[in-house]
Amino acid sequence: MRGPGLLLIVRRSLRQHALSTAGTVLSGALACGRVMAVFAIKRQSYDAFTGGAQGCDAGLGARGSQLQLVLNAVVHLETSPGNIPWQLYKSMEEDPGVELAVPYAMGDSYEGFRIIGTTTDLFTRFPGPGGLRVEEGGRIFTAEAQEALVGSGVAQRTGVQVGEHLTPSHGLVEMEGKEHDDEYTVVGVLAPTNSPLDRLVFIPIEGVFRMDGHVLRGTGRNYRPDDGVEIPDEHREVSAVMLKLADPQAGFFLDQAINRQGTRATLAWPIGRSMADLFEKIGWVNRVLELVAYFVVVVAEGTILASLYNTMHERRREFAILRSLGARRRTVFSAIVLEATTITALGAVAGCAVYAVILGVAFGIVREQTGVVLEVFKPDPALWLTPLGMVLLGALAGLLPAMKAYRTDVAGNLTPTS
Repeated sequence: MRGPGLLLIVRRSLRQHALSTAGTVLSGALACGRVMAVFAIKRQSYDAFTGGAQGCDAGLGARGSQLQLVLNAVVHLETSPGNIPWQLYKSMEEDPGVELAVPYAMGDSYEGFRIIGTTTDLFTRFPGPGGLRVEEGGRIFTAEAQEALVGSGVAQRTGVQVGEHLTPSHGLVEMEGKEHDDEYTVVGVLAPTNSPLDRLVFIPIEGVFRMDGHVLRGTGRNYRPDDGVEIPDEHREVSAVMLKLADPQAGFFLDQAINRQGTRATLAWPIGRSMADLFEKIGWVNRVLELVAYFVVVVAEGTILASLYNTMHERRREFAILRSLGARRRTVFSAIVLEATTITALGAVAGCAVYAVILGVAFGIVREQTGVVLEVFKPDPALWLTPLGMVLLGALAGLLPAMKAYRTDVAGNLTPTS
């Protein structure tokens, strides 16, 4: 019996056992989709947070943990470990190994989104993830004006547009009664960067220094700037300084001078290494998820094996008739293996839809919390290795039922049942 005959046998069997086939396909789809999602989310998250797409080589902040500094100043998920004197920022700006230094002053928010006080260099000279570009109809804020630039995620969630006003709230969590008296005019919306920058509001750093309710402690004593009076540098302070280095050697020298010999500040360099360390520390979580995913695959393949094996007894007469009509043992064997492979292949195809649903849900959660955008159909080895592996395992799962069908006794099973 040739190929068309095998396909006919498989098609009739799948139709005859449609309910059990549907359940088995669903089990395979869930297994396949889950495995693809686990590996795709793991790899894309790792690449997004460690790949250097934030546009900076290093970050300078208060003495403490490099990881906390990165989470606060780059990923914007952690609280600030403290401030550093303005003079440290100026020393970085003048260092020959530093190509560009951009100060950050943090501590306020707007409707739950962080407000960053900075300079226009961030938008005119800093490379950023794909380049920080203001969308058409907007412009960069003026350094001395009460103006703001909002990230694309902020604009999308709050509905704020160019020309409208926003009022900052003190602290990173919006609370009633914590609003400042200052009001800022939105002069531009940043083009999407698919990074944490999309969830930020940017204002001139001078505005943070002079905002109602703020005090400067650069000298260790509280200082409140007066309107129209220039703030002396010794009173200024910043939360972090983002650095673009001239070359890797500059990072090595700064690391030696600041982290190993100094006591005033912490340098996170390179940025990706700190995030890689975090992923390494929580790597056991990924391994547990991978083990669970593998276990689901094993259960799915076991379901296929059990489903086919349990039908062998009721299909003995069917196989005996086929044999009496001229079908060879290897034909019956091949039909069962092909049936198992077909069921698994259908599950793998449906698994792509399950994967899209899982990643779609993860897409919303990750973007909401971090601003990072996951790509559902981004090329990944898991997207083709998983379905291929599932099909191969399905073929293996069909071997045992196929062996049972292969040994079917023709004479004994053609005997009338009544």
